[in-house]
Amino acid sequence: MSAPDPRKAQMILDLRRGGVRDARVIEAMERVPRDLFVPEAFRVRAYENVALPIGRHQTISQPLVVGMMTEALDVGERMKVLEIGTGSGYQAAVLAPLCRRLYTIERHKALLDAAEKRFHALRLMNITTRFGDGSKGWPEQAPFDRIIVTAAAVDVPPLLIDQLTIGGVMVIPVGDDQHDQRLLRVTRTADGVETKDLGAVRFVPFVEGKAKNY
Repeated sequence: MSAPDPRKAQMILDLRRGGVRDARVIEAMERVPRDLFVPEAFRVRAYENVALPIGRHQTISQPLVVGMMTEALDVGERMKVLEIGTGSGYQAAVLAPLCRRLYTIERHKALLDAAEKRFHALRLMNITTRFGDGSKGWPEQAPFDRIIVTAAAVDVPPLLIDQLTIGGVMVIPVGDDQHDQRLLRVTRTADGVETKDLGAVRFVPFVEGKAKNY
């Protein structure tokens, strides 16, 4: 049996100190090898509580933010989840064991190809990927019980709200400036939406339009 990784142990301690309490979320993050999802040059920092570059001007979010967003999503094992912005695939790898089916969209083909290889290596069989414009969601598979957006939108996209079930939840960073973004938990109700502010965050901008085939 291999010795426990002290870097991962420190990451879990940071999660708990940062307020992540859900045992299922902590267990999922403990199981996922975060170093597999970062470029080789940054692997020594894989378990630090920092965001790291992954190419194409994108980042892998810091572990505490991943933990907070996953906990806020409150995913059940029978739920269908949509992720906008696959990136490295780390957030998807954390979510996959917690839900029935995960659909994830990425607009950078190179990032998606690399993420798909990681999913295969980890035998995450309940993830379905799509290369394309995430701002349109995935109407063919809607409605979703949960939606998570991993880039900051100027406002909550109505198209994505429409793809939630009644009672469904979306977690999304909102703000048009990297220094003034808020993480929102949006619940769709029969009469509209209810929104809860979860605090300040910093994400790359949510980009609409043609996907990048490189």
